[in-house]
Amino acid sequence: MKVLMINGSPHLHGTTRRALDEVIGMLDAADIQSEVMTVGHKSIRGCIACGRCDGRCRAFDDEVNIALEKMEGADALVLATPVYFASPNGTLLSLLDRMFSAGNDAAFLGKPAACVAVARRAGTTASLDVLAKYPGIRSMPLVTSTYWTMVHGSGAPQAEKDEEGMEVMRNLGRNLAWLLRCIELGKQHGVPVPLPEEPGHRTDFIR
Repeated sequence: MKVLMINGSPHLHGTTRRALDEVIGMLDAADIQSEVMTVGHKSIRGCIACGRCDGRCRAFDDEVNIALEKMEGADALVLATPVYFASPNGTLLSLLDRMFSAGNDAAFLGKPAACVAVARRAGTTASLDVLAKYPGIRSMPLVTSTYWTMVHGSGAPQAEKDEEGMEVMRNLGRNLAWLLRCIELGKQHGVPVPLPEEPGHRTDFIR
């Protein structure tokens, strides 16, 4: 089993990565692989609503398609962001808008997802709310912890002093590993991932 982690920070070894390292430690202990894809320092365009999605983004060929390919081979997803102006990193949001629009069921359906926000002080709960919207529309079970999945600190050394935040990250990792094992056992015993109704309905408010 493998977990893809998308780090929205531009800093390869910053506070957000330090939070993810606690989750990774718990996954390692459960013999679950993980891969961190850092995107905050990349130049990623936002969605232009071209309508040409077919499992890949056909408007721009960049990290979005790389992430989609990785997700098709992954069993779970962790989204992690630093807080900028009380919301997630804009580069990360551009990637997620296109990724979740372009991707198909092979990338998302039935795969657990978790969200992590890191800040010096405020804006974490608002950022978590934004991130949770993405797995919330692609039939991805949302993994929680023993508190809202946030860590506080201005830099990785400060984050390490947030003892509760570090504990929350470890518990998140344990819960994610547990759910992945449960899903795998279910598949082995003939319990498939539920499929959405086809064709899906689209209701417009103005007719």
